[in-house]
Amino acid sequence: MKVFIDADGCPVVNETVFLCREFCVQCIIICDTSHQIEREGAETLVVEKGADSADFKLVNLLSRGDIAVTQDYALAAMGLSRGARIINQNGMEYTDGNIDSLLMSRFIAKKIRNSGGRLKGPAKRTAEQTERFEKKLREMLEEQR
Repeated sequence: MKVFIDADGCPVVNETVFLCREFCVQCIIICDTSHQIEREGAETLVVEKGADSADFKLVNLLSRGDIAVTQDYALAAMGLSRGARIINQNGMEYTDGNIDSLLMSRFIAKKIRNSGGRLKGPAKRTAEQTERFEKKLREMLEEQR
């Protein structure tokens, strides 16, 4: 088992690397050339800057039983199809049961924006979100042992 981080814009890189070290699990950070992120105890793979280049690299490396940390619904859907477990930065696990509705909500939001509508952005990140993430990732790592 490996843990992959879609690190471009990921607020829980440090927490993920820390838990991977605690569980002696290989951690791989994937980012593009504009976000070179390195942490002790993790391997960093840097891909060329481009639309979804880090996402495609991550998906191609995923195997059944791996875990990926991402907030990208499309990446989550592709990861699920490869048998991986996917978690977002707030501790929500993407599953076959919730991914379709998440993708649909993303599609609807894009249609609203493309037609000139405006949507409220995400709220400021809270400590509770990070705590939920750490708790859920710890659960997943324990289950995958």
